[in-house]
Amino acid sequence: MTEVSIIIGFYNKIELLEKIFEALLLQTMTDFEVVIADDGSKSEVVEQIHSLQNKYPFPIQHVWHEDKGWRKNIILNKAVVATHGKYLIFIDGDCIPEPHFVEEHYNERQPSMVLSGRRILMGSKGTEYLLSAPLSQRRFGLGLFRALLHDTLHGYKTRMEHMLHIRTPWLRRILVKDYERFILGCNFSIYKDDLLSVNGFDERFLYPGYGEDIDLWYRLDRAGIHTFSRRGLLIEYHCYHKRFDTNYAPNKELLRLNNEAGVTHTPYGIAKERTRRA
Repeated sequence: MTEVSIIIGFYNKIELLEKIFEALLLQTMTDFEVVIADDGSKSEVVEQIHSLQNKYPFPIQHVWHEDKGWRKNIILNKAVVATHGKYLIFIDGDCIPEPHFVEEHYNERQPSMVLSGRRILMGSKGTEYLLSAPLSQRRFGLGLFRALLHDTLHGYKTRMEHMLHIRTPWLRRILVKDYERFILGCNFSIYKDDLLSVNGFDERFLYPGYGEDIDLWYRLDRAGIHTFSRRGLLIEYHCYHKRFDTNYAPNKELLRLNNEAGVTHTPYGIAKERTRRA
């Protein structure tokens, strides 16, 4: 039985999902399953996903619900329930993991701790480079660096400093100071039991960008499950897309109310009816 489940938040972008699968084929740790948390992709995309499920050596589950607007937290909870692994890694469907990504999340894991990784924000040049040819170890090297440098010099905030990969333990002791930070919803990992202890994601968050993952961070922190960065590890590359407005008042108000009430175990998560009667 696999120890690790990779949950991919997904909606319609099948070409990016296939590129993620290519990246997963390159992983230095290969014992994992994939669970696609599909927030209502159209029927032809669902058919394409089903055609891919037997193409790869790792198990792939597809968890889907009807498209009724952005309901990512709901489908993530359903995906968590479907997992077989004890340790969960969350990524988004527009993020390409570096080849050591799974191994590093798994090796750095600890009970009662969340790992929060980093993402490099690729502009159009970096995205084109990474998507334009089959992935290999070399595609994550100098050519990608040059493409990201081009994006950076043309004003795109790539945060390409996160490309710096520091894996040697003694170098990390000298150069890297890990610290507590917030959960990055597109790149974090946690023991399944720890996530279930706060009842997963609050499903009342119905807009992306602000609150839906920060709420989980606050609730876990209040439960004594703290989030730590691992700079120089846990690297992924975020594909370019137009930015959207994250200033959504209902999300902010819901987050404020949860924090004022000191909520840890949300009644609006995985085990809804049972928690509401408790």
